[in-house]
Amino acid sequence: MNIKVVRGNPTPEELAAALAVVRARAAAAAATPSGAEPPRDAWSDPSRIAAHRVPRPGPVSWTRTYWPS
Repeated sequence: MNIKVVRGNPTPEELAAALAVVRARAAAAAATPSGAEPPRDAWSDPSRIAAHRVPRPGPVSWTRTYWPS
């Protein structure tokens, strides 16, 4: 891996910090399986809606909603 500073004059400490971040990101990307699905956000998980009690069908069931209030 070659890193080249194209602008500015970083101190050795700044260069070491930047290199540590780049190497950590590369190691994390290499450790992740290529076919892995990213984690789902909780708000988009359909099971959070299905976890609530669903209204019973009946003569006025069309007036009720299945979405939690």
